[in-house]
Amino acid sequence: MRISKIFMASAATLALTIGAAHADGHAMKVKIGTEGAYPPFNNLEADGSLVGFDIDIAKALCEEMKADCEFVTQDWDGIIPALLAGKFDAIIASMSITEERKEKVDFTAKYYNTPPAIAVPVDSDIAEATDAALAGKVLGAQSSTTHSNYAEEKLGSAELKLYPTPDEYKLDIASGRVDAVIDDVVVLSEWLETEDGACCKILGTLTPDLIINGEGAGIAIRKGEDELREKFNAAIDAIRANGTYQEINDKYFSFDVYGG
Repeated sequence: MRISKIFMASAATLALTIGAAHADGHAMKVKIGTEGAYPPFNNLEADGSLVGFDIDIAKALCEEMKADCEFVTQDWDGIIPALLAGKFDAIIASMSITEERKEKVDFTAKYYNTPPAIAVPVDSDIAEATDAALAGKVLGAQSSTTHSNYAEEKLGSAELKLYPTPDEYKLDIASGRVDAVIDDVVVLSEWLETEDGACCKILGTLTPDLIINGEGAGIAIRKGEDELREKFNAAIDAIRANGTYQEINDKYFSFDVYGG
């Protein structure tokens, strides 16, 4: 009952905000939740600024919607509860669209889709990115992600060690405390290009499982807030059509992250 009241109140508040914006000509106000610890998609810089692909996409969508957007950083493990509690109106944080998450929130269409991968130390004796090759090895992953879920379901012969953010597993693999890590191929590839990532290499990409990995990354919205979801969907279509998406893509990547 409490959750239903939150949903109803949030939807009513959003409707009033959008209605008022339409009526008086002022921009719709939208608070966007993001993690700020998942480069190159979202990262909180030392000066307090947020940067990354997610952030630039969010800004482009807000401009397309003529919305006044404010970013709020939130630890990954609590990001959906914070959305449901009304701390922000949407999550733009590389969140994969999965059936499990759809039970709690609604999603827009995807705005990118890249596969998971395994990284290992450069001198590792692990020969391939398979369950058999990882048997008895310690595998690191960020908790509450599709990648940790994939490891649990598909790589059960390894010992899974979970971390609150990728920064912790990167430190542990560099110091030899884990034998391999799993994450998005783009996140791992970007890290390997840094000085800290010189320890390691990509062992191989993994074939995504639609049930586990989902349909790609989408924007999470509280259930029942259909108008906001459709505004985001229309904005995604618009920036894909007018070249803005491609410009942002090319700023960060040498390949198309939108996926098939």
